[in-house]
Amino acid sequence: MTLARLSDNVSPSFPSLFNRLFEGDMMDWSNSNFAGNNSTLPAVNVRENQNEFIIEVAAPGMKKDDFNLDFDNGRLSISSELSEESKNDEGEKFTRREYYYRSFQRSFTVPQNIVDSDKIQAKYTDGILKVTLPKREEVKPKPTKQIKIS
Repeated sequence: MTLARLSDNVSPSFPSLFNRLFEGDMMDWSNSNFAGNNSTLPAVNVRENQNEFIIEVAAPGMKKDDFNLDFDNGRLSISSELSEESKNDEGEKFTRREYYYRSFQRSFTVPQNIVDSDKIQAKYTDGILKVTLPKREEVKPKPTKQIKIS
């Protein structure tokens, strides 16, 4: 069985804005999307509507201060690095120490001429980091305009 990529493009010469969000090295795990020890990459949903792109990162058990978001030259990077140390002293002869370290980084290539980078917002609620990337006004679809004939 051969898998083929489905496209909702009307014309191949005009790719959708959603497809352009995935251009570049988004899936290059060696450079831009990686996880540290004892970790997996958090699941990500990417949606597009007429006004914005929305990236949702599933990261339960974290706090908003645990995340770093950077937007530089059309690349949105979402990262986190957590380390904790726990001790359990059981008597005088035995000490147990465990170190906990978890990190990840996810990067997305974002078309700079489509997204208004000054209005990017992020919110962390109920284990989901939601990053909103508003589209520039000039790329939003315009309603159909009726033209009078004189």
